[in-house]
Amino acid sequence: MEKAEGDGLQTLAIVLLLCGAVKLLHTLGFISTEDKFYDDLELSVVCHRPEGLEQLEAQTNFSKKELQVLYRGFKNECPSGVVNEDMFKQIYSQFFPHGDASTYAHYLFNSFDSSQNGSIKFEDFVAALSILLRGTTTEKLQWTFNLYDINRDGYINKEEMTDIVKAIYDMMGRFTYPALKTDTTKQHVDAFFQKMDKNRDGVVTLDEFILSCQEDENIMRSLQLFENVI
Repeated sequence: MEKAEGDGLQTLAIVLLLCGAVKLLHTLGFISTEDKFYDDLELSVVCHRPEGLEQLEAQTNFSKKELQVLYRGFKNECPSGVVNEDMFKQIYSQFFPHGDASTYAHYLFNSFDSSQNGSIKFEDFVAALSILLRGTTTEKLQWTFNLYDINRDGYINKEEMTDIVKAIYDMMGRFTYPALKTDTTKQHVDAFFQKMDKNRDGVVTLDEFILSCQEDENIMRSLQLFENVI
């Protein structure tokens, strides 16, 4: 039973991650690609001017037209051209009104903020979405691993996983199922390490994480849920 619940939480975590990315698209004003958009005019009125669309097209899995649409939505919500952590938390909290998403949003913000300078630029935004929505299985799992690797040392330890599990439960709020017990978080973390820590050294490496996820059909299916959103 403990293993089943642990596996279920891992799948839920990935679904929440991808679902949050999709909801973020809509909150930031994602619109139909049929709408007209004159990028040179739009890009000239913000404080941060992103890289050229041709360069972003080469670096991501989005077409130029898709990038134009994404940028228009991003600029409408964030006229300065950047999103700070407080703004990101405010946006993300709308997705989970019955819980406290602030801690999970903090971890997610740090993963989007690739330069670690305290703000998310349009380039950061589309680079993350490109991986989460259209990346290869390995790219998606590596991005998820980096989210869980809070201190960026290349390993997931039990303290980091405990923080992630608690953040997920806080975010789900009163809809958490099964109802939380005192030792529920520890049970999920123990199940995670039983599954992922192949050599039993107390930490999970990227290779161990990818291999364990690839062996789980539910996790593999969850990674494909939102591939055709855009």
